[in-house]
Amino acid sequence: MKRSREQIKAELLKRFEQEVDELLDWQEQSQAPNLSQFEEEILAARKEISIALLEEMLRGEEQREPVEAPRCEQCGRPMEGKGKQPQVVETRVGTLQTEREYYYCAHCRAGFFPPGSTVGHSRQTLE
Repeated sequence: MKRSREQIKAELLKRFEQEVDELLDWQEQSQAPNLSQFEEEILAARKEISIALLEEMLRGEEQREPVEAPRCEQCGRPMEGKGKQPQVVETRVGTLQTEREYYYCAHCRAGFFPPGSTVGHSRQTLE
């Protein structure tokens, strides 16, 4: 079921508040942090917020999966849907662990993740 704009916004605001709370907790616990330490903490929070935004935008795209199974690029036969499969995707904002719709051609033994089938769900940030 597709979530409303307000549901997405509420989830994002909740995640942003968590990041701000963690940043403020760090500041309270740090003794005389210097500018570089502030920068590192803020950049880490920015990365988490960027990944959260990306995940939410991708979740909204999960309704855009192909109606028909794609055809194999090698033999032209329809490919068999194998359901969503886990995949790690490197993005400019971090590493997303995703689930993507996966198709397989038994004749050619070729697999395929169609464009637009990425749904981000959990994250790992790059250090």
